[in-house]
Amino acid sequence: MKSKLEEAKRFLEDGGYTCVLIQQEKIFQSQKRGVQPLLELLDTDPHWEGAVAADRVVGKAVAFLYVLLRVKAVWAGVISEPAKAVFQEAGIFCAAEQTVPAIRNRANTGFCPMESAVKEMRDPWIAREVLKETMQRLQTQKNE
Repeated sequence: MKSKLEEAKRFLEDGGYTCVLIQQEKIFQSQKRGVQPLLELLDTDPHWEGAVAADRVVGKAVAFLYVLLRVKAVWAGVISEPAKAVFQEAGIFCAAEQTVPAIRNRANTGFCPMESAVKEMRDPWIAREVLKETMQRLQTQKNE
């Protein structure tokens, strides 16, 4: 498992991706940020059981999505303490370069809105729906 996780990490860093999943010979990579690539993956190709993942930033919101994808291990550049707790509860191995108390928003003016949306949640399925709604609301606000 460790060699596959290292492979995913190298793929992430060398390709300039935000997230990478590897399941045997099947590879997913994205340059989209936040929860968007994993929400899209869950809608289009949710069969990643036993995969390993590498991701630049993993907060609780992203951790819930990896739980739903049923990965077995995640490496993160930055991981939040709540994300680590989600992985521990789900039995998913995680490793990271840096652990932080919470994920901040892109402007660094507060907490990430996705993290805030799922802060008190424990159910990944409900979290997924809340994340979709939050993304739609933020996109609508952005377009107004």
